[in-house]
Amino acid sequence: MTLFMQGDPIFMGILTLILLITIALAVYHGLGLSKAQEVDLLVWKSKIDLVKSVGLFGLIFGIFSQLLGLYGAFAAIHEWGKVSPGILAAGIKTSMITTIYGVLIGLIGYGLWFGLQSSLRQKAHQL
Repeated sequence: MTLFMQGDPIFMGILTLILLITIALAVYHGLGLSKAQEVDLLVWKSKIDLVKSVGLFGLIFGIFSQLLGLYGAFAAIHEWGKVSPGILAAGIKTSMITTIYGVLIGLIGYGLWFGLQSSLRQKAHQL
């Protein structure tokens, strides 16, 4: 919870929503694929690719959030003048929380996408 608050609740909340959407899409399409009697590869590939795209959006949004945080930090440094290296390092460390979370969401999205791709190939070979 501390990291959530340090990483800015608005950005971390949006990233959490993106994570939940990624997982929900993967579960929804995974269940649909397992129950499908016929498999149209193009249709299912586009459905599965949506999981990867949403995960990638989480990664990009995490990086964007860090850039906004760094911009704010550098603007504050510009106003104050001299800042100790310790304060600067703490600010950079805090700004990386959203990027790490975004990378984690991207990795989860790609992992789910790989699993769904494998299931699609197996299903296509069965039919």
